[in-house]
Amino acid sequence: MTRMNSQIETEFDRAAQARAKNNEGQARVCARRAAGIAIRDYLTRRGTHIPGSSAYDLLNLIKEDTLLPPDLKLVADHLTLRVTEEFKLPVEADLVADARLLCDWLLNN
Repeated sequence: MTRMNSQIETEFDRAAQARAKNNEGQARVCARRAAGIAIRDYLTRRGTHIPGSSAYDLLNLIKEDTLLPPDLKLVADHLTLRVTEEFKLPVEADLVADARLLCDWLLNN
């Protein structure tokens, strides 16, 4: 396993631990960080210069990628949604599972 894959898995492990403690907000943060790591790797391999952007900024950037399938653009969109005043997502989505799908695609393309 590469160091980068290890970093992604660490974030997904943290997300699982947060979920086990009913801390869905922290699980979402970990999912976003995992996606950010994969996006940075994907863009670097494609020769794209990446400023020191946050995972949130990288998710917004990847939504514009013409090679990213539409369903994964929706995943990136969900990962950038703001929560409601009740700290809930405005859509039904499992951001941890969705982030894993996005990471898998980015790492293999």
